[in-house]
Amino acid sequence: MDKLKKEEVLNDYDFKLLSAQKLIYSLILTIMELGLYFGFIALIAYNKPFMSQKLEGEATTFGIIIAVGTIAISVGLAGLYVWWAKTKYDPLIKKIMDTHGL
Repeated sequence: MDKLKKEEVLNDYDFKLLSAQKLIYSLILTIMELGLYFGFIALIAYNKPFMSQKLEGEATTFGIIIAVGTIAISVGLAGLYVWWAKTKYDPLIKKIMDTHGL
């Protein structure tokens, strides 16, 4: 891509919108993920009695249930990002590429 075409794309309104949306969406998901994992680790570090407490009549502890929940929520957040990318991000990229003949 030549320099003129590159600058044309960089100055395009849709490209700027795309960049801003991706940044915001990525930051929100990153903060959620970090909060989830650091919260889980903090719970392990500071509330061991709760995490090691067994469920009534079961061999499973609250720690195991919370760990599985943490993994499930992480997979859900990744799925949310994939959904967003397919429904919002990819169509906007196609529009930008079509507009500039790329």
